[in-house]
Amino acid sequence: MRQQSMVRQQDSPKAVTARPLSRGAAVLGQLAGRAWSLPTRRNQVMVERDVQVPMSDGTVLLATHYIPVSVASAATVLVRCPYGRSGLFALQCAQVLAERGYHVLLQSVRGTFGSGGDFEPMQHEIADGRDTVAWLRQQSWFEGRLATFGASYLGFVQWALAMDPPPELVAMVVHVGPHDFSRTAYRNGAFDLYNYVMWSDLVTHQESIGMLRAMARMTTADRRLRPVLDRLPVTAGYRDLLGREPTWSERWLEHPQAADPFWGPLQCGVALQRVTVPVLLVGGWHDLFIEQTLEQYRALAARGVPARLVVGPWAHLDITSQGAAVALTESLAWLDRYASPGRTGSQSAAPPDHPVRIWVGGEGAEEWREIGGWPPPGTAEQRWYLGANGLLGPAQPAGTEPAADGLAVGFRYDPADPTPSPGGAIMATNAGSRDNRDVERRLDVLVFSSDPLDEPVEVIGEVIAEVSVTRDNPYADLFVRLCDVDPRGRSHNVCDGIVRLTEADPLTGTVRVSLLGTAHRFGRGHRIRLQVTGGAHPRFARNPGNGQVDATAADLVPTQYDIGLDAAHPSVLLLPVAAAGR
Repeated sequence: MRQQSMVRQQDSPKAVTARPLSRGAAVLGQLAGRAWSLPTRRNQVMVERDVQVPMSDGTVLLATHYIPVSVASAATVLVRCPYGRSGLFALQCAQVLAERGYHVLLQSVRGTFGSGGDFEPMQHEIADGRDTVAWLRQQSWFEGRLATFGASYLGFVQWALAMDPPPELVAMVVHVGPHDFSRTAYRNGAFDLYNYVMWSDLVTHQESIGMLRAMARMTTADRRLRPVLDRLPVTAGYRDLLGREPTWSERWLEHPQAADPFWGPLQCGVALQRVTVPVLLVGGWHDLFIEQTLEQYRALAARGVPARLVVGPWAHLDITSQGAAVALTESLAWLDRYASPGRTGSQSAAPPDHPVRIWVGGEGAEEWREIGGWPPPGTAEQRWYLGANGLLGPAQPAGTEPAADGLAVGFRYDPADPTPSPGGAIMATNAGSRDNRDVERRLDVLVFSSDPLDEPVEVIGEVIAEVSVTRDNPYADLFVRLCDVDPRGRSHNVCDGIVRLTEADPLTGTVRVSLLGTAHRFGRGHRIRLQVTGGAHPRFARNPGNGQVDATAADLVPTQYDIGLDAAHPSVLLLPVAAAGR
């Protein structure tokens, strides 16, 4: 997270000249349009670079203005970005929109790529977004209709702007974008270590190495970042990665409580109750923000706000590659529906024809499906019980064994040798569904598997595990992962969840773990599998076992877990199963 101390103050911004889109960029746009099956380009594009946008505190942010040539009554799409204004971001976030009839202002957020001020992640986006809209109102080409667009951080800034929605706002397009970074940094109390370190490494070096090298570095992230991820305390390795002392805005490990005022500017959940304009939400089943994307849809739909949810088989980085065609096609259709030329902001916004489109994966599915909402209609909760000898099935436990404490199975989690977890919702090229057989052989991983299925089981909705746990340490994590085991024995993760337990939680009791959402068919002959363990390193920071968030290696404390399996202390997997015949 590279910092810049420059603050630009000028009496009047320098004049900029609009120039035609370069021949190379125009050709690239044509190739991208064909590759992604986008609507035909409607117009030529002119570009104004290094447009100066003054903030209320005197800081000047730089932007690129894409102008749709000879388009009357063109709405403006605002894109605010920390990753620069060229390359893939310029193509996907600005050029393809401008070529289809929209003004686009692609702005570098504070402290990045020539914009003044210091980059303090997410801290200034509410105010800077508001000041940018105030500047837009003064531009002769702004005709009073505003849409917002972007993925990830570019999605968060949209929710920041929606904390006080400007009256000109007519539509939002949010791809894999969170509204609350405190819940992203700490997943039910467990620090999201891998994604934090990966993103910090990317942003710290992006301006010195360029986008292509930055993307290439992602392919080596596991090897390059492993010394940092494995080092204790984490903050020591993090300083080495950055090459300097972290600033206060980067010390997320020092603020584990969501109620800490530090997180205030990063918590924009109130926007979900204030937005009234149509919102398109695009997510991925293996995206690190999928929980909030689903929550955004539920909140908007409950209020009657026109919203559409599209969820594909993607991890976070896939949205600009594998998911680009679907995401951009849906986005252009949404903008045309609610911000196209000739539509005024005062016109009523009709709800979308189909509110939810999801990718259903797994044996015998692998298809897009339009459904009536989320949570999806037409599902029924099935209870699958964890049983003796690693069995998983719908039959309830008959009773307890003659042992004094009933039937249970245990494991020991040692933070000095933390349990790994392949794939999943991480910012890496090896994210998503991966073979879990190696980790399932470990003694600190409990595995419960069904018999081979006689008929397919299609799971669509939120998956929940209710695990009866007794532990000998109040400070412990519980990580639960659902897997699909094919007839060859390969175990691929479908969804997962984690909960951090503290002295406030009883040493014996039922722990409810949300595995978030999925849409997956377990095929005939496949087995449903559930993993239960004490962590998922390095995706989540290991629990030191001593009540600290970040500890030295000398202070680590192991934890013994016993998982109840009998009728008095059942452990249950709750599956939202779609009706037969789908």
